[in-house]
Amino acid sequence: MDRLKGIAAVETLQPQYSLVERAIEHEVLPYSLSEGIGVIVYSPMASGLLTGKMTRERIAGLPDNDWRARDPRFHEPELSEHLATVERLKAVAERRDTTPGAVAIAWALGNGAVDAAIVGFRRPDQVDPLVAAASLELTAAEMAEIEGGR
Repeated sequence: MDRLKGIAAVETLQPQYSLVERAIEHEVLPYSLSEGIGVIVYSPMASGLLTGKMTRERIAGLPDNDWRARDPRFHEPELSEHLATVERLKAVAERRDTTPGAVAIAWALGNGAVDAAIVGFRRPDQVDPLVAAASLELTAAEMAEIEGGR
């Protein structure tokens, strides 16, 4: 990005970011914050994995034409780790009277370098439960609980 800003201003970034995809935390997000670059993350619910609706059975039944059926995040050895994260999201969601997906989005938005999140859904009835994420401010203790001591 340093080389690029010699050519053109870098105004915003749109990286993938979730409890499953955290690669941008160590360099990209701190750099963006220090340089005043806006960050709009996508897939904060990890393509449905963090919604609380993905079970081993549901994943096993994904049709062959669903890319998630071949994605390593949806298979062992990664799957067990991600489902454990979902259980922590569910615990916080239950106490906050919201959904695991909303908590996953709020977690991503809780990073000071993240300005907004692009959130996907498949049906209109999935929208309202996720809107709560915009005003859900997680405590430091909740963030630590969700991250599972990471």
